[in-house]
Amino acid sequence: MEESAQVPELFQRLFREHYPEVARKLYSLTGDYAAAEDLAQEVFLRLYRSPPDRLEAVGAWLHRVLTRVGYDYLRHRSSGKALLEKETARVAAWSEGAAPSGEAEVIREWEIDIVRRVLQKLSDRDRNALLLREEGYSYEEIARRLEINPKIVGTLLARAEERMKKKYGQEEELHDGGRKETDRQGAGF
Repeated sequence: MEESAQVPELFQRLFREHYPEVARKLYSLTGDYAAAEDLAQEVFLRLYRSPPDRLEAVGAWLHRVLTRVGYDYLRHRSSGKALLEKETARVAAWSEGAAPSGEAEVIREWEIDIVRRVLQKLSDRDRNALLLREEGYSYEEIARRLEINPKIVGTLLARAEERMKKKYGQEEELHDGGRKETDRQGAGF
């Protein structure tokens, strides 16, 4: 059998053996199942691209790589939360320029609250991508910050925007539905 044919078989065996443990450890580190699966794939991609010299020590190598990948993810996620806070402050500062009426202020606060809740419901990757775009980052900069291929940034942003619009509509319905129920009760219906 050719050596090149053995590599994919060996990689597949290592993947089947170690993937559940790698994904479980990443989940315990991140607390996000979807992110843990994505990160586990990244770990095995690194294994495939540059395996350790001694394959009998692959368990230790995988643990070291998954720890690095997991901590990198957490570092980027925390920078995304800081970006969310910065964006919220920017929106608040921008809107303070004009003296709004009481009604306009209530509506603005309601909209900010909905956007904040919707952003929190998105995956970290979607939220960070949208916030980075809003801050004016280029696709290449977004790809670098999210550690993804620059060719998929446009698709990622389009899908993230669609998910945000859908969740925004759901949040508005929840809010409007609750208000209509309260209005009916107040009117004696």
